[in-house]
Amino acid sequence: MNLLLLIEQLTTGGKIVIGIFFAILLGMLFYFALKMAELSYVMKRKKPFYVHSPFFLKQLNEPQKLILQNQFKFYNKLNSKYKKYFEHRVASFIADKEFVGRSGLQITEEMKVLISATAVMLTFGFRDFYIALINNIFIYPEEFYSTINDDYHKGEFNPKLQTLVLSWKDFKKGFAIDNDNLNLGIHEFAHAIHLNSIKERDVSSTIFSDSFKELTTLLSNEETLRKDLIASKYFRDYAYTNQFEFIAVIIETFIETPDEFKSLFPEIYDKTKQMLNFNFAGY
Repeated sequence: MNLLLLIEQLTTGGKIVIGIFFAILLGMLFYFALKMAELSYVMKRKKPFYVHSPFFLKQLNEPQKLILQNQFKFYNKLNSKYKKYFEHRVASFIADKEFVGRSGLQITEEMKVLISATAVMLTFGFRDFYIALINNIFIYPEEFYSTINDDYHKGEFNPKLQTLVLSWKDFKKGFAIDNDNLNLGIHEFAHAIHLNSIKERDVSSTIFSDSFKELTTLLSNEETLRKDLIASKYFRDYAYTNQFEFIAVIIETFIETPDEFKSLFPEIYDKTKQMLNFNFAGY
């Protein structure tokens, strides 16, 4: 009652200030309640409340859309609603990153669209799809000399410089053969997503990191599964170099040969699917 009397004695300006204060306070409490509710949902379901927003969707121009239709198989597996979301994300990703040609290479719309579509495909189950650790994408015509280890590379990700580097020749080769579990673009973007998930605290990064921890725990505890995995030769030997290469290789494999992956190692497949929140396009 004393508070109400005090408010009544305030000037109009004072009442407005108090009103704004309470509105902000209620907004903060509502936001906090939503975050707590989503956290509970994520812990139980291992996925966010929502992923895509149907509002303010960007569009690709017709030549860009034709590139997706003619060259990106994953896009064509999506229904019409998800195609619009995919186009929006590709357009947004292109606008957000700096594409730079190296060794005289001229950047084309094909390069921008296909490289961006690869990133969008891998993060299509994420709410935040921008991969904040990437600001620049350098594209060479073919293999390039890297000062990181004084050797020639087909691709690399440098988190300190927030730069992804790709050989265009080898990027295209990765999609030309789509069932050999070798895809340069997927591999390098998987590294970026993995490191980004360690740095960021958004809901999708949390799910990715937690799911990968569950996968490593599964493999640590299941000796028979671990031995079967290595003996099968399904994942190339490079996967066992370290945890970063392992996650990149299993994501390559998940995208390129999902049916075989699910048949051979259903538990690992399910953890990878959970990691990416991949519930579309037949996966």
